Amino acid sequence: MPTKEAAATRRLSEDLRLACMRISRRVRFESDHEVAPHQFSVLSRIEDGPLTPRALADIEKVSAPSMTRTVGCLVEDGLAERAAHPDDGRQVLVTITAQGREVLRATRARRDAWMVARVAELSAQERATLADAAKILAEIAAR
Repeated sequence: MPTKEAAATRRLSEDLRLACMRISRRVRFESDHEVAPHQFSVLSRIEDGPLTPRALADIEKVSAPSMTRTVGCLVEDGLAERAAHPDDGRQVLVTITAQGREVLRATRARRDAWMVARVAELSAQERATLADAAKILAEIAAR
């Protein structure tokens, strides 16, 4: 039979997972839907430099055909470009366009505004608790 501490840890873990999932979903969908969440994720991956569709698929944990469709939509919408790989002519690199960078900036601003409005409603003590929790959650995510 599990100990009380193990049961409490399991309940806390479930509560945290659900809260993080719900916050993530709300932040994604509270902002204007200029791009779908999976497209936004790909744009943020290529923001710092070009990647191959295969690398993007691996990072995003999706199939290569699924990533090909996502990249195709981003290119079609003018948010990304395909270019020949300089070292391997069989591959392409996906890069973000100026329009894609603007979509990232605007979407992040809307998401941040939504979160700021919610956090501003909290007491100073609640905000301090969240600041501590944010550090701990970042450590958990990095493991």
